[in-house]
Amino acid sequence: MFRSTKRKYLAGIAVAALTLGLAACSGGGGGGGGVDSAGNSTVVWSTWGSADELTRYKEFNADFMKRHPDIKVKFQPVAGYGDYHSKLLAQLTSNTAPDVFYVGDDMIGQFVASKRLMPLKSLMESKDSKTKVDDFFPGLFGAAENDGEIYAAPNDSNPDVLWYDKEALKTAGITEDPATLAENGEWTTDKYLEMNAKLHDKKLTGSMFWNYWATHWSWLSSQGVASPYSDSGEFVGNKDADTVAAMKQLGGLFQDGTFVVADTLPDGAGADSVFVTHKAGFFVQGRYTIGTVKSAGVQDSYDIVRWPTPDGKAAPTGVATSFLAINGKTKVKDAAFTFWTEFLSAEGQIFRLKGGGNAVPSIKGADEVVLEDNYPAHAQTFLDMRDIGFEDYPAEAQIPGLPVAISEEFQKLYEGKTDAQQSLDAVAKLVEDRSAKK
Repeated sequence: MFRSTKRKYLAGIAVAALTLGLAACSGGGGGGGGVDSAGNSTVVWSTWGSADELTRYKEFNADFMKRHPDIKVKFQPVAGYGDYHSKLLAQLTSNTAPDVFYVGDDMIGQFVASKRLMPLKSLMESKDSKTKVDDFFPGLFGAAENDGEIYAAPNDSNPDVLWYDKEALKTAGITEDPATLAENGEWTTDKYLEMNAKLHDKKLTGSMFWNYWATHWSWLSSQGVASPYSDSGEFVGNKDADTVAAMKQLGGLFQDGTFVVADTLPDGAGADSVFVTHKAGFFVQGRYTIGTVKSAGVQDSYDIVRWPTPDGKAAPTGVATSFLAINGKTKVKDAAFTFWTEFLSAEGQIFRLKGGGNAVPSIKGADEVVLEDNYPAHAQTFLDMRDIGFEDYPAEAQIPGLPVAISEEFQKLYEGKTDAQQSLDAVAKLVEDRSAKK
């Protein structure tokens, strides 16, 4: 599962190439595998990932081929997220793309618009499918669903939970436990901000956030503010008083140093380092944070809680995902779908995520992998937030570079260079201008 900082890195190297590359992807036969003289199929698939993730994928491939001796899986891994999409673009342009491939959630809308992905809804409802549409949590499809058709499905997910450091809270004189407050319906915005103020008074960082879509839109949703987009895809948040007020509050918390943009922290003193040395109360991240705190040997000091709300009741917040798609021009449609549906199935996700996996299943029936080690203590929170959470708004995600451009506008707010109304007006203009060029 990729982190938000890689989205920003990607924008600088691949968005322009994406627009040009997909435009060149017309005509020609599909790339990837094929069928040999004995009738056996070869499925070529590709993804990015860490060394541990790629090892797990190779293990899945080996297990899959044991169960399907008539299908050979050829794996094309790419270590870096930024390198991954540019490589895939080159393959699409030359009609040598894999049969099955991952797509990031900040790229999926653009790939759907390219008309190069196979429509999947009828296949998902077929007798051979292990991944019915209703098996997935509906808020996770995001821009992969368009005009009633599905072009990719989330391979797993990562709700942006609030990790908190019990030692830092204790240093700030905080005796209440956030997760216990949440269980009692008392995890309110006022209580959360009270804790942040106490942390700040003790010269500690209150909360650290990555600057990407799930931060600003989760803040609005958690505070009871409606979507900033209309049903037609128009950005209307700048015309809504509640949106302006919520963004003013968020911006002020960054401006006075209570909140910190994790992306801006210096090398050698990054967010992970700040958190594991007990210098911040809250850090908004996904399940992959388990590896960070365990590798530092400080895991006993940490737990998780959902986003606070004005009334203490749970609200939908952002869930980062990546997607698995099938090349619309694959020569091995049946074999590619067999691999696709088994990879995404409950059994497939358990295989990939059990024993220290760094993500949360996107499909029903695989939750055991999140609860298996009873860590963190309130691991159920991951599942609860996934169940009601949402992916980035399709009106935004389908436009090349728009999510990053919007984050850059909000960065100006966080630095005090603009006010909330100015930032939201700038975002409205960005959406209007880029939608017109779509």
